[in-house]
Amino acid sequence: MPSIRTATSLALADRPEPRDAGALSGDSSRRRTVVLLGIDGAGKTTTATALVASLRDSGARAQLLRNPAGRRWMTKVAARFGTALTPVWANRLESVVRCVNVLLAHTRAVAFPGTTVMDRHVACQLVLRSIRGLPQGVLLPWLLARLPRPEAIILIDVPADVAYSRILLRGEDSETLAYLSSSREAYLEIAMARGWHVVDGSGTPQQVAADALRAACSLS
Repeated sequence: MPSIRTATSLALADRPEPRDAGALSGDSSRRRTVVLLGIDGAGKTTTATALVASLRDSGARAQLLRNPAGRRWMTKVAARFGTALTPVWANRLESVVRCVNVLLAHTRAVAFPGTTVMDRHVACQLVLRSIRGLPQGVLLPWLLARLPRPEAIILIDVPADVAYSRILLRGEDSETLAYLSSSREAYLEIAMARGWHVVDGSGTPQQVAADALRAACSLS
């Protein structure tokens, strides 16, 4: 059985679940969008890469688009100049970068005859605002409500300590365990509220990608 926890949602409950992954790979020219979310270290990019590879291997057309906010880059630049961005300014800059990337990604997805897998989305910035104790604001919720609705939004979920270990291992950035725990709680809360699929990200990239594919198929 796939390791998937499905959040309750009336909008999604009425959609039939296919018997296999053919819902995404059978009609390779149909435009679909699958969004992967999760805390740092959850394996979003690794899973997205494996998912696109799996779709291509099955004969489907697939592309991977990333929607970063530039937080890691901004932190490094600020540290280089011996300063640090306040949470308010960090949020403003990241929100602009994230929104621009997401808008460009959706523009490319509309023109792509196949499945687009997005690594991160506007919802990531809403989670960051929640953790920083900032209000959700008006622009991001407005934009999230008006962007084309993805066929599947999937939260790749791992315990905070697992994500923390992965971040230390890759050695590219740093997060505190407390921050990761708060991030995970915020993601799970919004996943339940919006009816996203939640996939266990503790397995191998291939296993997690297979579970994400099953989740995406159940919403196609």
